Amino acid sequence: MAVLVLSVLILSFFAATPFTYADSGMIGVNYGRIANNLPAPEKVVELLKSQGINRVKLFDTDKTVLTALANSGIKVVVSLPNENLTAAAADQSFTDNWVQENVKKYTPATDIEAIAVGNEVFVDPKNTTKYLVAAMTNVQSSLVKYNLAESVKVSSPIALSALANSYPPSAGSFKPDLIEPVIKPMLDLLRKTSSYVMVNAYPFFAYAANADKIPLDYALFKENAGNVDPGNGLKYNSLFDAQIDAVFAAMAAVGFDDVKLTEPLNVYLFALFNENQKTGPTSERNYGLFYPNENKVYDVPFSSATVTPVSDSKVKVPVKTGLGQTWCVANGKTAKEKLQEALDYACGEGGADCRPIQKGATCYDPESLEAHASYAFNSYYQKNARGVGTCDFGGAAYVVSQPPKYGKCEFPTGH
Repeated sequence: MAVLVLSVLILSFFAATPFTYADSGMIGVNYGRIANNLPAPEKVVELLKSQGINRVKLFDTDKTVLTALANSGIKVVVSLPNENLTAAAADQSFTDNWVQENVKKYTPATDIEAIAVGNEVFVDPKNTTKYLVAAMTNVQSSLVKYNLAESVKVSSPIALSALANSYPPSAGSFKPDLIEPVIKPMLDLLRKTSSYVMVNAYPFFAYAANADKIPLDYALFKENAGNVDPGNGLKYNSLFDAQIDAVFAAMAAVGFDDVKLTEPLNVYLFALFNENQKTGPTSERNYGLFYPNENKVYDVPFSSATVTPVSDSKVKVPVKTGLGQTWCVANGKTAKEKLQEALDYACGEGGADCRPIQKGATCYDPESLEAHASYAFNSYYQKNARGVGTCDFGGAAYVVSQPPKYGKCEFPTGH
């Protein structure tokens, strides 16, 4: 089985209309070097060019690699490591020196198109999340100082674990504790600088963790029956597309649905080589497209490879319910305190019609927190036209395609 691990640059931000997709994007590779038997950088550049690979993402700014990439026609994403975030956030002079020594020195001969500030910072065990946006802002200011801001963009790859909910895709949402401190400020910075959202999307890991629920062909882009999202009526034919749409939905849920996404979806396969010094399970050392001797592990025709726009691989289908409707219900596994907090919000600031669940009213029975929360969540969901992200409540709710049954209470399907 071919292992598919992807990292993604999700399209540029422009203040405009709701999400749209456009031309096909390009496929590049992540060039990691945690190994002691890899070819010299000059040989790697020859390999990349011979295979028609014109984009690479590096996990550092190694000078021998950046020098070898000069005048190659290969676009490069470089990285500022997580361990530098504290210094980058605290001191503008640090980022000035870093940009001068690791970016400006090599351009324009080496075509550096973006800087990844940190990597999956939200899951960094050293708790560097609080430094991320300040570090990104300082790097951006340094690029402006050296007249590089137009050609080099700043972003930070996020893991899908930043989502509180990713299924169905239309209910995608970020973890509540990340939204105000980092997600909104980061997206605002990307919007202002016309930069990218970078996402590490791993269909392989999602499949491996849920092999009893996810068909293998769905994870491997092969022909399959597809999966219909009851929230938006879209039929997805690949797990990757569903993962990316979950990120779009999460962005919309925090107020970033007023931006137009019109550049190609550039996908970076992980990884270029098998890396024999990586720690962890055996699979970690065997994600390479090539062996260290430059022989192919998988036959990927890069010279003709493009990324189909996400919208081309999903179709709108009728939601198969009795009334063609969907409802929002409470997640019974949610902690009572969190569920009560969400119920209070829905009935208060959220403006849901909670009169039917008051004592003596038509939907008071059954007298349970889950039943009452479900009614309130659904009222809020229907009131907001079943919009993307309106049935989440921090993971306390989800969309269903069959009418909820709580006693004799009838749940509304629209306002």
